[in-house]
Parts: sequence; C-alpha cells; structure tokens
Amino acid sequence: MNPERREPDNREPESRAAKKERTRQALLDTAMDLSADRGFAGISLREVAREAGIVPTAFYRHFASLEDVGVVLVEESMRMLRQMLRDARRNPSTKDAATSLGILVRQVHTHERQFRFLCRERYSGVSEVRRAIATEMRLFVSELTIDLSRIAGLESWSSDDLEMAADLIVSTMFSAVVELLDAGTAGYRDEAAVITRAEKQLRVIMLGMATWNPPRN
Repeated sequence: MNPERREPDNREPESRAAKKERTRQALLDTAMDLSADRGFAGISLREVAREAGIVPTAFYRHFASLEDVGVVLVEESMRMLRQMLRDARRNPSTKDAATSLGILVRQVHTHERQFRFLCRERYSGVSEVRRAIATEMRLFVSELTIDLSRIAGLESWSSDDLEMAADLIVSTMFSAVVELLDAGTAGYRDEAAVITRAEKQLRVIMLGMATWNPPRN
C-alpha cells in the first residue's frame, strides 16, 4: 500500500452559516467563561475575540457590542429558568412544592454555569445586563400572574394581588437558586436544608393564597 495515499475525506464542507454560528457560540462561551472570575464588567471585547480565535474587527460580524453579548447570555440563560418556572407553576398547590423544587435542583445542577452568571450579574456594574435580567424577571412574573388568574378561587383577585403573589413565588425560586449554588460551602446551608427551607416558603405562600381575602373597594 502506498504510504502517501490518503483516504478520501467524505465529510461535507462546513457551510458559511454553520461556521458563523460556531464562531458566534464560541464568543458567547468565551465571554461567560472569562466573566466567571472577574464579572462581565471586567472583560473586554478584544480579550473575548482573541480567546475565541478571531480578530477584534470580526467580532462585529456577530454582535453589535460586548454589552450585546451579555444580553444574549442573559436571554439564553433565562430560557432555562423560564422553562423551569413554567414547569413549577403548573396548577400550583402545597402538594406541588416538592416537585417544583426537584425541577429547580436538577436545572441548577445541569446548568450551573448559566445560573451562576445570572446570579452574579443581576446586580453587576453593566447596566444593559442588569436591565436584561430585570426584564426577564418581570416577564416571568407577568406570565405567572396570568396563570394564577385562571385558577379556581382566584378569579376574584385584583391584578395587583395576583401580581404580588406571582412576584413572591418567582422571588422565592430565584433566591433558592442563589442558595443552591453556594450550598455546602463554608457559612452556607447544605443542599437539603436549602430545599427544605424553600419548600416551606412556597407552602406558606400557597397556603396564604388559599386563605387570602382580597379587600373590596
């Protein structure tokens, strides 16, 4: 056999669109990795481009700015949290608290990097990223408010009361995410304690909803 003979390469050449998407994803992954230690405010466009293997000028073929990268990271990370909350809020009742938290724990374990990004950047120095997270959180509350209005016994509630209950549920779930990420480290509760506490909080909210008598105007 001729040692210089090469086997034919039957692989299809990568399309321009596929290559562009691969580079775009590399920029997103690189930005998230670099921000893990310094926060998103501590990284630069040139650094992200270099680590992703492109020149800085090529960056603008994919994103308008580094802040745009941060907003996309929020949207993609929030998509997972959104699905988790959708699963958790189906027909909310005291019996669903443990199931809801089970979904939460699995999501945090599976997508820890994304959840750490959200928790870290929610109050970071990059205003565009903060606003993106705040917008997504308000959207969660709005969606849950609509769902609650369709539950028997809550149809007489005002929109303000429904939104208040929705905000309590969403805030409790997000707080549980923050605690789960630090669970077991020095000075923090272990995971079982975090889950137990969050379940009690959800039960209190849901029991309160069942007995709440909205004031009549």
